[in-house]
Amino acid sequence: MRLKNSLKLFVILLCLSGMNISLAQQKKWTLRECVEYAIENNITVQQFELDLENAMVDKKDAIGNFVPSLNANSSVGFNKGLTIDPTTNNFVTENIVSANASVSSNLTIFDGMRNFNQLNRAKLSSLSARYRLEGMKDDIRLSVSNAYLRVLANRETANTFRAQFRATEQDLKRTKELVENGVLPEGDLLEIESTAATQEQQIINAENNTLIARINLAQLLQITDYENFDVVDEGYIIPESNILNYTPKEIYNKSLGVVNVIKASEVTVELAEKDLSIAKGARYPTLGASMNYNTRYSELNVDESFNTIPFVEQLWLNDGISYGFGLNIPFLNGFGVRNNIERRRIALDRQRLQYESDKLDLETNVNQAYADVKGSYKSYEAATKSVEARRLAYQYAKERYDVGLMNSFEFSQAQARLDNAEAELIRAKYNYIFNLKVLEFYFGVPIDEL
Repeated sequence: MRLKNSLKLFVILLCLSGMNISLAQQKKWTLRECVEYAIENNITVQQFELDLENAMVDKKDAIGNFVPSLNANSSVGFNKGLTIDPTTNNFVTENIVSANASVSSNLTIFDGMRNFNQLNRAKLSSLSARYRLEGMKDDIRLSVSNAYLRVLANRETANTFRAQFRATEQDLKRTKELVENGVLPEGDLLEIESTAATQEQQIINAENNTLIARINLAQLLQITDYENFDVVDEGYIIPESNILNYTPKEIYNKSLGVVNVIKASEVTVELAEKDLSIAKGARYPTLGASMNYNTRYSELNVDESFNTIPFVEQLWLNDGISYGFGLNIPFLNGFGVRNNIERRRIALDRQRLQYESDKLDLETNVNQAYADVKGSYKSYEAATKSVEARRLAYQYAKERYDVGLMNSFEFSQAQARLDNAEAELIRAKYNYIFNLKVLEFYFGVPIDEL
């Protein structure tokens, strides 16, 4: 009975496991899920996250520079022959067991504000690492969104070709009947069959393009199960947006406070300024304080009865405290401080130039994105009008073909022009959607929201 129940439980668990595998294979990914998964599993992002962790450790180091150092030391020794008694500093020739212990502390009081500047630099460094991490995530969002939209565009194109092929099949069936009844010449049938074959080839190409687009998206997500990977067929429509109500200059000004690459570049200038301040701090004197407590034990340290004084009692009798201040004034160091200051000043000038260059690149990208949106929207409008016109022309051609006023070749040409126009409309639509999201990204709208 127990064996039977165990087998039953095993079968149930196996069925549940199979159901989970099937559900996992049937999962279709949304754009948000793709973006989040890509960010979570991207190796470069993980490396940038380690850079951020390292920057946080550097910040803790900078904070530690303000804390006094505290160290303890102890030793026990056995000496034979001529040696020095640590409690009397006299030479003795007897065997001796001795012990020493000390506690010391040091504190930097003034170092030309280098510790303060180092702490501020560490804070800026962690901020820069965070901006660079977020900038890498932004790049991933753009790449994944573009790949995701390519999948949808190719799939929609394939669906359109399939619908057109179904209509052609009806025309093919009707034409066969008319040819068999002697109403139409056999050449008309051959022309319709050629059109159907062309549409089948278009379907195959669109399906292959969809597969390639899915594989490319899966690779971005580092998913190797291409066969079972798929996205949600959400059928995106043109999103509403008021981004074109703003001028490129207004979008650029907003992007300066939004784009993480620019924010990271700006922080890098501040880092270079702190490096220069730290280098200048080396010209100032350094003032420090120190304290030391020490005690010792010797088995030769005896009382009036020539008995060795107990260990703990000796620690109290032989202890001492020393403290003091130290001042270090730099005068001549081979021009090292001066040269280091000059190097840091040059590095600061270089970083300021890089920051200006980054802003110019951003302004160029914003203007290009703005032009792409306007251009792609005009293309979409033109493609929409073209489809409407081609559809009317096709309907008119079909009516003429049905009553024998148009031959099959002319009818096939009208159908082919409609097929091409609808494919171009789909391409223009998704191209406009992506360009729109890129421009909105510069304005601070999250790229994973379509």
